[in-house]
Amino acid sequence: MTLTFEPTRTAALNRLSNFLPHTGRDYASLRNYDLPGHPHVSGLSPFIKHRLITEEEVLQATLGRFSLSTAEKFIQEVYWRTYWKGWLEMRPSVWTMYQSGVQAQLNRVQTESGLRQEWEAACKGETGIECFDHWANELTSTGYLHNHARMWFASIWIFTLRLPWELGADFFIRHLLDGDPASNTLGWRWVAGLQTAGKTYLARTSNIAKFTKERFRPQYQLAGEAQPVEGFPNPERAPLPLADSLDTSVPTVLVLTDDDLSPGFMLDRGLSPVATAVVPTYKGRSPLEIADHIPAFFKSATDDVTDRYCARLGTVDTIAPEDLQSWAASHGADHMVTAYTPVGWTNDALSRATGDIPLRRIRRSYDESAWPYATAGFFKFKEKIPRLVGEIKGLKAA
Repeated sequence: MTLTFEPTRTAALNRLSNFLPHTGRDYASLRNYDLPGHPHVSGLSPFIKHRLITEEEVLQATLGRFSLSTAEKFIQEVYWRTYWKGWLEMRPSVWTMYQSGVQAQLNRVQTESGLRQEWEAACKGETGIECFDHWANELTSTGYLHNHARMWFASIWIFTLRLPWELGADFFIRHLLDGDPASNTLGWRWVAGLQTAGKTYLARTSNIAKFTKERFRPQYQLAGEAQPVEGFPNPERAPLPLADSLDTSVPTVLVLTDDDLSPGFMLDRGLSPVATAVVPTYKGRSPLEIADHIPAFFKSATDDVTDRYCARLGTVDTIAPEDLQSWAASHGADHMVTAYTPVGWTNDALSRATGDIPLRRIRRSYDESAWPYATAGFFKFKEKIPRLVGEIKGLKAA
């Protein structure tokens, strides 16, 4: 059975409802098993990435059923994505250096035939390492990989195949439906020993065999050690960028992007746009071609949100980022409003759409509360989780 993703909020809510009974001790004990159909993980990440369903909603549902202590591992997994985003917000140069690194390695691919052959074999799943090749094909065909498999894959890519980590991160981001600039970039840096200085992740045959229930046992095929690769260190932390306030008193247009397709938190505060722009930015994921399932997911997801909110969005158009200024002017707007775009390709695209009409980026209270704690490692951040869930309306920390 293959895990599939219908790009609608209804599908996201159904998936959450079906998995909810397993978010407690089942998840804690079984989450690391990479099995066909992925029965022991929620599969919510593509919906959360696009915020067809929000982290806050997932936490509310989980803690409405289990105590914080019982569902601790699942709740921490929700907060990992939050933590990575906050961490990168305060160190945006890591994203720009990663982009430069990808381009530099692609330049090498064009000039070094050996590297090109090895890179192409890895991307096509033709390395001869059965588990790695399976995961490469699963990723390209479904847009998804189990989190444990992502770690094994990245480790084999870097330490066994000895390919540049930037090209591996780029391979993921070109195919993952839940591809996120922060989680993907920083996760690959962590495996490579760059995110936490000197700490690498080594894929081991025994671990793969155990958590795939012997589906795979790459005996004598994997690297026996994982020395950190060369790369730029973590920069100094900068202050968290300020978000904008919502002004509902002037003519406004709404901008929808793949970072947040649940505009209700702004509409319910009085936003009444004269028109709405759906802005595809996924081409900014990579200098290379993006997998077809990524724009298809975005198109269906935006159709879903505009259908659900049709009476509150005004005229809806699909607009390229570079055309936003002229489009907003044609609707007589004084400013544009969008859900806050964190560091990544969407923020890059919107940051270039400058002109006389300002773009106001509105941050959710969930992010506003959590991101300031992403100052160091996750283990320091997770100490704040009881406080953070206690701040979410309707929840009590247990």
